[in-house]
Amino acid sequence: MLTFSLALPITDPVFKFLIILAIILAAPLLLNKLRIPHLIGLIIAGAVIGPYGFNVISRDSSIILSGTAGLLYIMFLAGLEIDLNDFKKNSWKSLVFGIYTFCIPMALGIAIGYYLLHFSMLTSILLASMFASHTLIAYPIVSKFGISRNIAVNITVGGTVITDTLALLVLTIIVGMSTGKADEYFWYRLGGSVAVFGLFVMLVFPVIGRWFFKRVEDNVSQYIFVLVMVFLGSCLAQIAGLEAIIGAFLAGMAMNRLIPASSPLMNRVEFVGNAIFIPFFLISVGMLIDYRAFFTNWETIEVGVIMIVVATLAKFLAAWLTQKTFRFSADQRRVIFGLSNAQAAATLAAVLVGYNVITGYGADGEPIRLLNDSVLNGTILMILVTCTMASLVAQKGAADIALSDVSQNNGNSDSPERILITVNNDRTVTELVNLSTAIKSRKNKTGLYALHVIDSRLMDEKKVKNAQKMLQEAVSTAAATDNYLNGLLRYDISCPNAVIGVVREHNITDLIMGLPREIPEGVFLNRNIEWILSQCNANAYIYKTVQPLSTVRRHLIVIPDKAEKDLGFTLWIRKIWNISYNTGAGIVFYTSAGTRSSLEEIHKKRSIKADFVLFDDWNDFLIISRDIKKDDALWVILSRKEKLSYQPAMNNIPQQMAKYMEGNNCILLYPVQTEDTDSGNRYLT
Repeated sequence: MLTFSLALPITDPVFKFLIILAIILAAPLLLNKLRIPHLIGLIIAGAVIGPYGFNVISRDSSIILSGTAGLLYIMFLAGLEIDLNDFKKNSWKSLVFGIYTFCIPMALGIAIGYYLLHFSMLTSILLASMFASHTLIAYPIVSKFGISRNIAVNITVGGTVITDTLALLVLTIIVGMSTGKADEYFWYRLGGSVAVFGLFVMLVFPVIGRWFFKRVEDNVSQYIFVLVMVFLGSCLAQIAGLEAIIGAFLAGMAMNRLIPASSPLMNRVEFVGNAIFIPFFLISVGMLIDYRAFFTNWETIEVGVIMIVVATLAKFLAAWLTQKTFRFSADQRRVIFGLSNAQAAATLAAVLVGYNVITGYGADGEPIRLLNDSVLNGTILMILVTCTMASLVAQKGAADIALSDVSQNNGNSDSPERILITVNNDRTVTELVNLSTAIKSRKNKTGLYALHVIDSRLMDEKKVKNAQKMLQEAVSTAAATDNYLNGLLRYDISCPNAVIGVVREHNITDLIMGLPREIPEGVFLNRNIEWILSQCNANAYIYKTVQPLSTVRRHLIVIPDKAEKDLGFTLWIRKIWNISYNTGAGIVFYTSAGTRSSLEEIHKKRSIKADFVLFDDWNDFLIISRDIKKDDALWVILSRKEKLSYQPAMNNIPQQMAKYMEGNNCILLYPVQTEDTDSGNRYLT
C-alpha cells in the first residue's frame, strides 16, 4: 500500500518536483508586479525552502545534479548566443575588459585579505580570485530584452571567459601549492592539458556536430546530442584541470555556427534551459544560504560585508574603465556591470574547494582550512547580494538599450515583409522554412506563408491529405522558431497561376521555390518556374538543398556587374546580411571591381564582415567551382532581360549549376527589378 508523508524535509520525488515547479511558475508572476527580476525570487525561494530555511526540501544529490546542469546551461547558452564575427572583431576589447575585471579585483582582494582580514598570502590570493571571477547569472534577463548581440554584452561574455579561466587557474595553482602537489612538472602538466583541451573542443566538436546534423533530422535526437556535447565539454575541462563551466562555454562557442539563432533547435535549447535547468540552478544556490550564521557570528557579518563591498567596487571600476576606454553609454556600462557583478558559479567552486583543503590542525585538533567558516558563509551572503544587485542593474540597462533600439527603428517606417514558400515535396519542406526564417527580419514574426497547389482536375482525398500534411509540417517548423506561418491550400488547373495569384493577393516580397535533391541531368529550372519568374514581381529564390542550412560554413555570392544600379539591390543584400547574422556562416562576394567598391562601402557602415573576390567574366562562370568546398552554399544573383545587370551568359548558369555543383546547396536569386510594386524599397529590414 502506498503511503504519503508530509514530514519535513519532503522525500517524495513527485511532491518535491511539484513544489519546485510551483516556485518556478509563481516567482515571475509575483515579482513582475514589484518589478523585481524573478531570478532573485528563485534564489530567495531556495533559501526559504532549503535546509537553513523551513527545511521543506533538502539539498540532496538530485538538487545538486539539476543545479549543476543549470549552471552549465547558462555558460553554454552564453557561448552559443555570442556573435562570433563580432567576438573576433572585438576580441581585443574583450581582452581589455577581461584584464580590467581580473586585475582590479585581484589587486584589491589580495590587499584586503592580507592587510585587513589578516589572512595568509595564499588564502588572500584565493580570496581575490573569487572576487575576480563572476557568473553570467543576469544573462537570461539581457537575452530576454533582445540585446544579447549588443557590443557591451559581447565583450562582457568574452571577458568572462578570460577572467573565469584565469581565476580558476589561480584556484588550481593555489590548491596545488597548499597541498604540496606543485612540483617541477606541475606547470607543464597544467599548460599542456589546457592547450590540448581547448584545441580539441574548438576544432573537433564542430566536425562531430556537422557530421551528426547532416545525418540525423530527428528533433529529439538533435537536442539530446547538444546535451551530450555540453557535458562532454564539461568533463573534458575537468580532466584538463579546469572547472566544468569553462568546458560548457567553449562547447557553446564550438557549436555556435551549427545552431543558428533562427533555428528550431535553438528555440528548444533556450526554452528547456529557461524553463527547467536554469531555475533549478538558482533555487539550488538559494539553498546554500544559512541566515542563522549572520546572527551568531560577528566575524561572518564582517567578512561578508567586506567581501560584498570589495567585489562590487572592483567590478564597478572595471565596468567604468571599460566604458571610458571604449566610449560606451551609461546603459552599456550598467549592462557590463550587471553581467559581471554576480558572484555564483566559479565563486562557489573556489570557496568549496578552498574550504575542503586542510592545511594543518590546531591545538584543539580542529582542522585549519585554507578558507574558514566565516569566508564560506560570507561568500553565500555575497552571492545573494551581488546576484540581486546584478539582476536589477542589468535589467535597467538592458531595458533602456532595448527602448532606444525600438525608438530608432520606429523612426524608419517600412512596409511589412512577406515571404512565401511553395511546398510540393515533403523532403524539402523543413529546409525551405529554415531558409525563410534565416533571411527574414527579426521583427517579422507573422509574415511567413506556405503554399501548396492541387490540380483541381486531378483532385482526390489522398492528395488533399498529403497537402495538408506538408503544410502542417511547415507550420510546425516555423512555430518551433517562435514564428507564425500561414498555411495556404489552393485548387487551380495551373500551378504557376495560383502562385502568381497568391503573390499579388498577399503583396509577397520574397518568393522561395524549392527543387528536388535529385535533378534530371542538364535541367535546373522547369517551365513552370520559368513562367513564374517572368510574371513575379518579388525577390525570387530557387533553392536546391543538399545539406541542412545550419551546417553550411560559407555562402558564396556571385553578383553581376552594375547590380548596385538595379532597383532590387538593397532589398536582396539585406537578406544576405540576415542569413549571415542568423546562421553565423561566412560570406564571400564574387563580383566586379565597380560593384565591389559599392558593397565595401555599405559593409563598412553596417560593420558586417565579408570577403571579396574579383569576378567579371560570366562566360567563364565555372572557374568559381575551384573555390567551392564541401560545406559551401552557392548563391547566384541573376537578372531579367533588358536590365542593367543582365548578361547573356546568365542563360547558361542554371544548367551549369545542375551539372557541376550537384554536391552543394545552390540558390538562384532573381531580385525584384520593376517599379510597379507595393513593396518597393519600403520593406527594408
